[in-house]
Amino acid sequence: MGELTPLKVGDRAPAFDLPAFPAGQIKLSQFKSKQNVVLYFYPRDNTPGCTTEACDFRDGLAQFQQADTVVLGISTDDVASHQKFVEKFTLPFTLLADTDHAVADKYGVWVEKSNYGKKYMGIQRATFLINKQGKIAAIWPNVKVAGHVAEVAEALSQLDSM
Repeated sequence: MGELTPLKVGDRAPAFDLPAFPAGQIKLSQFKSKQNVVLYFYPRDNTPGCTTEACDFRDGLAQFQQADTVVLGISTDDVASHQKFVEKFTLPFTLLADTDHAVADKYGVWVEKSNYGKKYMGIQRATFLINKQGKIAAIWPNVKVAGHVAEVAEALSQLDSM
């Protein structure tokens, strides 16, 4: 589905244990055999595309919850930044603080980016659907925000038949 990530569908999702808001600390393993996980990586809190994506996940959250799925957003922002973002937009899901981008590295989404000719490292917007067995069920390696949440919900609806 794209060459950005070294991970493939069917691979075991890389483990993580990160500070989070509002949950305090989140481990991927706490969901194993209980819930599917939508893990979406985004560049920054309170920026236009990231705000739209977060609000789309907020507005579609019921369909994920009905499918026994937790939504987790992850960026390199710290917990204080996440708290402001969550409160400003009433986001009903947990945001993880990957401040040293170690988890983004594991998932292959910490990449060189370019803006107005300036090169820098940052998070490539990407989403991973992780099933209850802890395996990657779907990957969106280079997300376009418009319509993305609907694509994830559609993949989730087919998860049981995967």
